[in-house]
Amino acid sequence: MQKNTLTAWVNGSFLPLELAVVHIEDRGFQFADGVYEVVACVDGVFLDLDAHLARLESSCAAIAIVPPFTRPKMAALVKEIYDRNPFSRAMVYIQVTRGAAPRAHYPATPLTPTVVLTSRVLPQPSTASLEQGYAAITRPDIRWKHCEIKSIALLASIMGKQEAHNAGVDETFWLDQHGHVLEGCSTNVFAVIDDVLVTHPLDHQVLGGITRDLVLRLACSNGVMVSERPWRLDETGLTECMLSSTTNAVMPVCRIDQRLIAGGKPHAVALQLRAWVIAAMESPAS
Repeated sequence: MQKNTLTAWVNGSFLPLELAVVHIEDRGFQFADGVYEVVACVDGVFLDLDAHLARLESSCAAIAIVPPFTRPKMAALVKEIYDRNPFSRAMVYIQVTRGAAPRAHYPATPLTPTVVLTSRVLPQPSTASLEQGYAAITRPDIRWKHCEIKSIALLASIMGKQEAHNAGVDETFWLDQHGHVLEGCSTNVFAVIDDVLVTHPLDHQVLGGITRDLVLRLACSNGVMVSERPWRLDETGLTECMLSSTTNAVMPVCRIDQRLIAGGKPHAVALQLRAWVIAAMESPAS
């Protein structure tokens, strides 16, 4: 595929990707003053598009950006950017910033938000990852105190991803001051403890992942017991760990800080949840 076949949407115009630019004084560029969403699409079927757009509106409201479009208008743009790019399995990226203005912490006048949409191929875990599961490290949480906002200010997560890469693993999981597992740099995290699917409750330390919500819905509807509570990796009865995200669906995590989980191989609950999520992603009913 040639780079110049890709199309972006920037502030009202569809453009070749290499010509898609924003102003040098855009507040997203200078202050990370913006929010974003990533929506998966498989053969024209979007995974929980309305939920993604609702979360985008919530993130905008949290930082006092007036949503630039109605939800139906934004949904139409998401669908058109998908149609204009040659991927059957795609991830559509939406970014909204406060807009462009002379650099000052507080803008002197109301601004017109900058809106950008792009579409890229939806990454797939490798065959080796599916057979072996992911590996992770843990680190004390160094992020800001509003992780429930899907902010473009991702420096802490970039640092965590760098540490994971340097350690030869797939993800870094953030721990609170009590050793509770919060989430990953770009993922939500689950464990199976005493046959219950456990994940940290939603609060300012955790982003309400759309795939996380889907996992919990599918687990409950298929008879898997669920508990949203703080949890630790050293709890008695922990038999599996897994992560979720738009790009990963669900992936087993079989090694954390050099400790083998589930004997170092993907186990039943993670594999079943992955199958259910993928089926939901590929179903016209989704």
